[in-house]
Amino acid sequence: MSETIFSKIIRKEISADIVYEDDISLAFKDINPQAPVHILLIPKKPIVNLNEGTEEDKTLFGHLLLIVQKVAREVGLDNGYRVVINNGNDGGQTVNHLHLHILGKRQMTWPPG
Repeated sequence: MSETIFSKIIRKEISADIVYEDDISLAFKDINPQAPVHILLIPKKPIVNLNEGTEEDKTLFGHLLLIVQKVAREVGLDNGYRVVINNGNDGGQTVNHLHLHILGKRQMTWPPG
């Protein structure tokens, strides 16, 4: 996997407004928020996108979803939230490092754009 801005955030070479961190993952506020609360959750393991995950990553993927719950509670998303994973160019992925968007504090519409 090539170097990304997320790699630099993980190594603390670029500052970010971190809301959660453990040995496996890191969550921080998006610098271009699409909702009043917009947090990105990334694995520290370099995985390009959802399609690049393997059977070996199933525990990591489960961990990420459990951390979504934890972060959502900590930032007060009691009335609901949306989790988005963009995958590849057509899916709208702009950084080639797997990341989950946690969006909340506004009514989400359907279908999404």
